[in-house]
Amino acid sequence: MPRPTSAQIVYGSATVVLSTLLMLLLSRTSSGVGVAVVALGALALGLLVAALVPGARRSPRAEAVEPPVRRPAGARPAGPRVGGRLGDRVSEHSLHG
Repeated sequence: MPRPTSAQIVYGSATVVLSTLLMLLLSRTSSGVGVAVVALGALALGLLVAALVPGARRSPRAEAVEPPVRRPAGARPAGPRVGGRLGDRVSEHSLHG
C-alpha cells in the first residue's frame, strides 16, 4: 500500500475538521450519540476526499526501466569458472608480490 502524499493528508484533515464543525452547527445536536454520528460521518467523508485526491505520479522514465532478470535458485551465470578451492587462492594476495 503506497504512503499518502502530503496533499492527501491536508485535504482529508481539512475535510474532517470543516465538515464536523458544519454538521454540528447545522444539526444543533447536543447528545453524545449525535456528536458521535456526526464525527463518524465527517471521518468517512475525509477518508473519501483523501482517497480521491490524485497521488504521486510515477515518471515515464521509471516505467521504462526493465525489471531485473529472475533466475532459478540453482542457475549459475554463464562464463568460465575461475579459481579452485579457497585454500589454493589464499596465498595469492596482491601484496605478497
